[in-house]
Amino acid sequence: MGKEEDEELADIKRRKMEEIIKRVSSGTQRTKASSRISGKPVDLNDTTFTSFVKHNAMAVVDVWAPWCGPCRFVSPVVEEIARDYAGKIAFGKLNVDQNRRIATQYDIMSIPTLLVFKNGDLVDRIIGAMPRERLEPMIIRYIKKEGQPSARWL
Repeated sequence: MGKEEDEELADIKRRKMEEIIKRVSSGTQRTKASSRISGKPVDLNDTTFTSFVKHNAMAVVDVWAPWCGPCRFVSPVVEEIARDYAGKIAFGKLNVDQNRRIATQYDIMSIPTLLVFKNGDLVDRIIGAMPRERLEPMIIRYIKKEGQPSARWL
């Protein structure tokens, strides 16, 4: 290989690395993978929210605030469900105090609110704190069962 080919190859490698770094820093790869592997909700913000929702077949976003008592009640319930459904449902957390654009976009009037997305589309919104026995069935009903045809969601 000549010097020109070496320089061209180095330039291609540099551009590819820049693309990868840009994707990872935007949250696309990180939020998708970390939620599925760890089974923990991913911290989202106005920048990473849309990518998280679009890149996960099923995503649930817990919209909360640190001062909200009911949010503190439902948070461990969401974490338990996230752990139990790791690989099937991606969970995220969005602090409304720090991310007003998304809260406004989705007309969040009360917290806690869980936004349920299927294939990037909002299919449900669950408002208020509740025990796992009530919350879990409301979330998992959107998981496509093997051998059943797809349904048209809300």
